[in-house]
Amino acid sequence: MIVNDPDIVAEVRAAADAYETALMDNDVEALDGAFWDSPHTVRMGVAENLYGFAEIAAFRVGRTGGSPTRDRLRVEIATFGRDFAVVNTEFRRTGATQTGRQTQTWVRTDAGWKVVSAHVSLLQGGTDQRAR
Repeated sequence: MIVNDPDIVAEVRAAADAYETALMDNDVEALDGAFWDSPHTVRMGVAENLYGFAEIAAFRVGRTGGSPTRDRLRVEIATFGRDFAVVNTEFRRTGATQTGRQTQTWVRTDAGWKVVSAHVSLLQGGTDQRAR
């Protein structure tokens, strides 16, 4: 198994960047398109636990105004072979001091790269713990 093949990392980065653009634009169709349409897909958010694509899609539609705007501080991508990747992102919401974390597990499907599992959280106590 090849870890971090540059071509695969580039593919996953493009998918993650497209997801970020859709998130900031509240493009619900593109956000839904980034997730695997399966009852096995999971998204753990800051204030919600969503099991299955249907719950994730319903959350997106019901989220007035979309995600708070944010800046990505750091993105780390690890790919394993040609079809599996993990993307970890540190971010800060506009006007906030807390650092947020997002982890996405991406899998190559017949329909392209899809998020099969996602987790979003905010650091307790404000800023990144490394700064202390």
